[in-house]
Amino acid sequence: MTKHILIAEDEPYIVESLGFVLTHAGYTVSAVRDGQAVFSAVSEQLPALLILDLMLPNKNGFEVLKQLRSDSQLKYIPVMMLTAKGQEQDKNTAEQLGVDAFMTKPFSNREVVDCVHALVSLDSS
Repeated sequence: MTKHILIAEDEPYIVESLGFVLTHAGYTVSAVRDGQAVFSAVSEQLPALLILDLMLPNKNGFEVLKQLRSDSQLKYIPVMMLTAKGQEQDKNTAEQLGVDAFMTKPFSNREVVDCVHALVSLDSS
């Protein structure tokens, strides 16, 4: 069975780029454009991984991560945060909230795919 990746990102070109490289790497991909939509998407299909932008409308990435980690059924979903805000404080906050990986934009496709492979294989062990 193909692993499903959920992307929470409001920039269409980033969604398109991530979708292309992850589909090519053998994953199924879906996307939502705002933080609040993450929760309806995960209730429809539990992803093997959530790729989460920090700056999202309606609920930012920190708020989404905090809510996921406080939910007994969703707290085990691996989360990779992608952000243009690469300050150390943002990374520290994400780590305190339980992020599994933190990557700044711009990113290389190879770096993203390698990180996804690592996180998804952790999920299936």
